[in-house]
Amino acid sequence: MQTMNRAASNGGAETPLVGEFLSKLSPQAKQDFEAMMYPSAYPANMVVFCEGDQGPGVQVVFEGEVRLSMSSSDGRRLALSIARKGSILGLVSTLSGNVCEMTAETLHPAKIATISRRDFLAFLGRNPEAYMAVTQELSRQMEIACMQLRTVALSNSAPEKLARLLLDWSQNGQSTTAGTRFRMALTHEQIGEFIGISRETVTRTFAVFKSRRLIAFQGSTLTIPSKDALEHYVCC
Repeated sequence: MQTMNRAASNGGAETPLVGEFLSKLSPQAKQDFEAMMYPSAYPANMVVFCEGDQGPGVQVVFEGEVRLSMSSSDGRRLALSIARKGSILGLVSTLSGNVCEMTAETLHPAKIATISRRDFLAFLGRNPEAYMAVTQELSRQMEIACMQLRTVALSNSAPEKLARLLLDWSQNGQSTTAGTRFRMALTHEQIGEFIGISRETVTRTFAVFKSRRLIAFQGSTLTIPSKDALEHYVCC
């Protein structure tokens, strides 16, 4: 699978951007970093970079959602996480100079800024205090990867895997009187790639969760009425 060429640049950062990495930079380093960002438009389902290819550099998500995944030699795919606004991608390959360790693909139309490896390393040279922010971001990404591996490899059943995934995604949700609500515009096959189960098993498990009123759907919006109830279901 080859990475498609990105769209033409829109000419600079358009909206204020906040993320884990940016929030840890000093005001001077943050200003320097933002001056290098020129977001480009990407359509939905477009490969931003591909596992095994030479990395384009560090990339920052301005809008949209980007799925990060890895594939086996026989074509099976394991989705690792979804990068959202403010996320920084490609740190490992940029710092090491090695090929990309995963594939990034847009789930929806997105805006992403690319900073070349040369420019990013020059940024670190000008702002050595930013190395701490880089270290913290790499540690955070490692923690997310470990949580995903724990869900896939150590959970005992498909319901437990799916419940843990939904509870994880709900951390970015909105609290309402009806429960915790978040958008989940993924197919059942795509959800299965996150937890290593088939599309059919995802469909059956969602049906069980809905029948027990552990979740509710309204279009692409999923609501968890009680996170405690869903967590108790997992534990029991």
